[in-house]
Order: sequence, then C-alpha cells, then structure tokens
Amino acid sequence: MEAAGKRLGARKSIARHWQLYLVVAPPLLFFLIFKYYPMFNAVLAFKDYYVTKGIWGSPWVGFKNFELFFENPMFWSLVKNTMLISFYLLLAGFPIPILLALMLNEVRNHKFKRFVQLVTFAPYFISTVVMVSIIMLFLAPRLGFVNVFLNHMGLDSVNFLGNPGMFSSIYVWSEIWQTAGYSAVIYLAALSAVDPTLYEAAKVDGASRFQKIWNVDLPGILPTITIILILNVGSVMAIGFEKIYLLQNNLNIANSEIIATYVYRVGLLNANYSFATAVGLFNSIINLFLLFSVNALARRFSKSSIW
Repeated sequence: MEAAGKRLGARKSIARHWQLYLVVAPPLLFFLIFKYYPMFNAVLAFKDYYVTKGIWGSPWVGFKNFELFFENPMFWSLVKNTMLISFYLLLAGFPIPILLALMLNEVRNHKFKRFVQLVTFAPYFISTVVMVSIIMLFLAPRLGFVNVFLNHMGLDSVNFLGNPGMFSSIYVWSEIWQTAGYSAVIYLAALSAVDPTLYEAAKVDGASRFQKIWNVDLPGILPTITIILILNVGSVMAIGFEKIYLLQNNLNIANSEIIATYVYRVGLLNANYSFATAVGLFNSIINLFLLFSVNALARRFSKSSIW
C-alpha cells in the first residue's frame, strides 16, 4: 500500500508540474545518452578489440593494456607533462578570476565596469583554432609582433613555440587571458548575493576598502570558491586536448605531449582502441581519486563540499 501510494503521488506530481519535467528532460537525456551510456564501453580497456567481433565479442585480456602503458618508456613523461601543465594552470589561473571579480565589484563607475567586463569576457568566445592561430601569429620567429618588438629593442628573435621550456607558460597564460573574464562572472554573481548589511556594519566600524574585501567579500564567496576549486582539481588530468594538440610541433613535443594527445595518436591514428581506452580510463580514475580527496578535505576543513 505504501509503495502504491508513492507511485500515485509521483504521478500526481508529474501531472501537476509536467512543464518542469519537460524542461529537465533534454539535459537529462543528453547526460544519459552521451555521458553515462558510453561508460559501459569502458570494458574495451580489458579486451583485445576486433572490429569484426565488436566490443562485447572481443576476447578478454585482463590488465594487459594497462601493463603495456605502465611499462611504456613514455609513461612517466606523459604523466609529468600532464600534471605540470594542469597544476600550473590551476595555481596561476584559479586566483586571477577571483581577484578580477573583487576589483570589478569595487568599481563605482558603471560604464567603466561594463567596458572591462566586455573586454575580459569577449576572448572566451574565440574558438580554439582561431586562438591558436593568433598565438602563432604573435609569436612567429620572424614576423610575429613579439619578435618584431624584441628586434626593435635590439634583442634577438626567439622561437617561442620551438622552445620546449616555454610551452607550458604559453599555454597557461593564453588560457588565463581567454577564460579569466568568463570565470569572474561566477564570482561576481556570488558577490551580488552578499548581505548588504554586512557592508554597512563594516562601514560603521570604520573598515577600509581592503578590510571590507578581506572580512566581508571573501567570506561571502568562500563556498563558491571551494566548490569551483574542487571541480577544477577533479578535472586536473582532463586538460584541454585541442589547444595543446594544435600548438604541438616536433621541437616542443618533449614537453607538450600529454595523456590526451597520446590517446589520440595511439587510439585514432594507430587504431589501437583497446590500449587507448585503457590509458583514458587510467586518466579518469586519477581524476576521480583527486575529486574525492579534495572534496573530503574541503568537507573536513570547511562547511562547503559537493557532497
């Protein structure tokens, strides 16, 4: 009887709020079809895939593909490059949108504030291919704007994209320039939800502008900062493939080859799908471990966490 009552209540809820369920249905179907259903095919990592036999008909090989990856001479190089670029981007790129949002929140000239938001937000809509083309044109060894400026100052030209040591900095700071304005919008929204009475109390207490930021703004957006930090750390191994792949060349490949580009070369170009799936699954497991670890730490030391 209790189960029948719950089913009847669910039907009534659907009938009463069918518009809301209709709105939720497309994104739910998207995640089920394109995110969750493909996870069943991760079994390919434990098989020797044959196109004629299909995924489920191919023979099992256990952890053979994982062992091949761990024994690969490139294993530590791939992990090192991926972690280096990812944590570099996290350490350099995570605080900048917060600082940008805090500074914009203090601007009282609305026209100037909107102009800065437009200038910082616009690069986010530049496609990856166009962004890489801009970087290549600016950093070209002979005719690039940067090298023309260096020559004008009496300095020699620098082959930026041909120097492996410069690759991570080029990627990270161009990524920050492109995404900082977009990321700052989230913090600006969080700042708009801070209780105005806290600012009034701080003003009565004679707090300076910096003290208001430190004691009112930052505590107000700390839950948002924590959640975004957890999500960023949880995707640290899933660094963008397209931009790195397009910026790669034979000169910087030693520092630019990451797990994502290696999976593409091995899996798609060499048609070694089982091995590439194993590498991708290993990458996802590391991300999952980092996500759980950072979430546990956040839950222990603060009141904010994903679950």
